[in-house]
Amino acid sequence: MQQTAPSTDTIRHSSRITLIGILALVALYVVSACFGIPQRGRDLLVASHAAHDDHNSSNAEYPPTNDGEYANNSGIHPEEHVQNHRALTETGTPPPAWAVTPFVLLLGAIAILPLIPSLAHWWEKNSSKLLMAGILGGFTLAYYLFIHSESVEQHFPAHFIVAPPTSGLSWAITGTVLANALLAEYVPFITLLFALYAITGGVRIEGDVQATPTANTTILALGALLASFIGTTGAAMLLIRPLLETNQQRKRVVHTLVFFIFLVCNCGGCLLPIGDPPLFLGYLQGVPFLWTFSLWQEWLTVNVALLAIYWTWDHFFAYPSERLIDIVSDKSSVRPLRVTGLPLNLPLMAGVIFAVALLDPSKAIPGTDWHPWIFLREIVLLSLVGCSLWFGSITIRVQNGFSYFAILEVAALFVGIFVCMQPALSILNEHGASLGIRSPTAFFWTTGALSSVLDNAPTYLVFFKTAQSLPATGELVAGVEAGRLTGISLGAVFLGAMTYIGNGPNFMVKAIAEGAGVRMPSFFGYLLYSGCVLIPVFFIVDYIFLP
Repeated sequence: MQQTAPSTDTIRHSSRITLIGILALVALYVVSACFGIPQRGRDLLVASHAAHDDHNSSNAEYPPTNDGEYANNSGIHPEEHVQNHRALTETGTPPPAWAVTPFVLLLGAIAILPLIPSLAHWWEKNSSKLLMAGILGGFTLAYYLFIHSESVEQHFPAHFIVAPPTSGLSWAITGTVLANALLAEYVPFITLLFALYAITGGVRIEGDVQATPTANTTILALGALLASFIGTTGAAMLLIRPLLETNQQRKRVVHTLVFFIFLVCNCGGCLLPIGDPPLFLGYLQGVPFLWTFSLWQEWLTVNVALLAIYWTWDHFFAYPSERLIDIVSDKSSVRPLRVTGLPLNLPLMAGVIFAVALLDPSKAIPGTDWHPWIFLREIVLLSLVGCSLWFGSITIRVQNGFSYFAILEVAALFVGIFVCMQPALSILNEHGASLGIRSPTAFFWTTGALSSVLDNAPTYLVFFKTAQSLPATGELVAGVEAGRLTGISLGAVFLGAMTYIGNGPNFMVKAIAEGAGVRMPSFFGYLLYSGCVLIPVFFIVDYIFLP
């Protein structure tokens, strides 16, 4: 269904509402800081990491914060932190396999409901997606409240073991699972995507080059390169509208959008930790910032191969099939390229990158002893969005056809995905080491297969921890054998392209393309593309680079 382009008044109104929401959240954060709430969360996190680093000592000393207090002033005794750390390997039995049923049903809804004529129109509404996500997420939480009787690991604001009650409903367990899903995982995830989405929406690449195979391949190559340096979301949101406008006279453009998802939303983002969320999680776990740049050969092989396949497809099959009248119309609409909105939004995009890299509460800012407060990073990201909306040009956003529909669709679906996949992650975390996965190849395909249907960031983390628990015979990187880490990293990034839900930008590009009138493939139709195109390329990468 093609969406009506938002008017100036609509965009101005939505920007005003968004600014009010951002100001309210910033004000709420300032008030909470006056009561020491984000500082206490930070202190708990720092204390937990100190216990992790010195878990053999019952009197671990915790580093002082630059608020002048020691982390253990939060009221948690050092001995308790150490015992909690030791107990992390003694969590209760994970949920049974049937507990992942809501997650499977949610994936099924995403795949099947758009194909049912009587339900397709209902499913197009973001409110319908949120309703489905909320119902199935509620079933998952109901399992933990009424049935689950084992302890669980708390991830937010620090790592602890939460024991089940001796009687009655498991409110603490349910609250812990919800906090893990939303506060520890969903909020940072969606805030980063929203920041990149909103800020790049204020940049416009105007003009119209002729939509030849070479021109489209050049745009895809530029996006694949930018993805590692401004993130897959930033690169996708910056280039998707120029690509759509360049190809608006062509009728056969679906394959171009699919390859855009392959290259710009996924495979281009593996050179730096800021390129893709799973790699950033690895950086937070101790992987050196520039280690991922050692994957440049794999990055180059995959991206060059995909660009060559796309150019061949478009040059020999798609472009010659276009009607002559459309090609003539495309030639007549050529205009010089011009970029607007960059002087304001380029520094803001750089600010996003620095905020994500530096404002991690588990790490002191380089050159200081100060650990950022909990959620300070997210507040800074939202503030950068506010600057883009307040000082940026409404005209640019109108010309871009900017709306919040795509990011709201991702937000609605992924809130359910993050809640419903908690049992699946618990099962993987418990049994991952017993799956017989040892070689880089095994880690590549297993991490990749699950990254296709789970979000690739938490999947990466599960197998990162699994690899840390295995004996190593070669070079170690952050406690993981380098070859295995290569397999995990490549699997999470590359195979996130296999489905629409493998990585956040995939769904956003789909929504924007459909809003522009492009009839994108269904869930299974997209799988046909990815299976035929990506799997052979990944087998080549596996054969050449992974023992």
